[in-house]
Amino acid sequence: MKTAENQEAGYRQWRSPEPRCVFLLVHGLGTHSGRWEAAADFFLKKGVASYAVELRGIGPAAKPGARPESFDSCYDKILLLRKIAAKDNPGKKIFLIGESLGAITSFLLCASRPGLFSGLVCISPAFAARYKLPFLDSVRIAASLFYNPQKLFSLPFNSEMCTRDTDYRHRLDQDPLEYRTASSKLILGILFAQARAKAVKKILTPVLFLIAGEDKIVDPSAAAAVFRGLAAEDKTLVEFPGMYHALSIDLGKERVFEGILKWIEERVG
Repeated sequence: MKTAENQEAGYRQWRSPEPRCVFLLVHGLGTHSGRWEAAADFFLKKGVASYAVELRGIGPAAKPGARPESFDSCYDKILLLRKIAAKDNPGKKIFLIGESLGAITSFLLCASRPGLFSGLVCISPAFAARYKLPFLDSVRIAASLFYNPQKLFSLPFNSEMCTRDTDYRHRLDQDPLEYRTASSKLILGILFAQARAKAVKKILTPVLFLIAGEDKIVDPSAAAAVFRGLAAEDKTLVEFPGMYHALSIDLGKERVFEGILKWIEERVG
């Protein structure tokens, strides 16, 4: 049974009558829960229920007039959705899966709340951006923190940097919920989150890093460095050569989904 009518309530869901396990999905910067449709449909056919949180703070709230939430409120929404998923699926293991900035958010949550999830999957984690803001833009962003922290700034990435799928690029460009802007306050929050994530040296939750070989948005070497320095009993890193940043919507995404399922199955028992 698939249902998606809860988007306005803060999440989407793809439910199975008797799932093997449950995935809680966290989207990245400038996007929304709809990005997970292909992944959730794939997992549903394999008997896995999915719940995708709607983080207005790093997604659709970037549009003019909307007020971004804090990272703490993002954590609260994830925790609330976990309660909903656990109630809907008693006794089932719940795995947290985040992409890009959603991966950083998920990583920090698992580091601070060990035992909350049965496993963590970080897809193209945004520990560091590959692109650099022009100097003058950096000055303007810093200055606006003092007089208008909600002022929006354009970010230097586009659909062509996300995926090689030309049809999906067009879909992203036409989607009114896809944004390429962020407030100066949110940009500062992202920098702090990245610094905190890089400082994490130990994690108790089993963790899987999935890295895009041709990532044009985040620096894969930063994720690899965090992975090497991470003290964890159960950690795995897999690279997908030739694939772009948004592994969940790129050409060949099915290989990514199969890899996630294989890793999860070994931990479901």
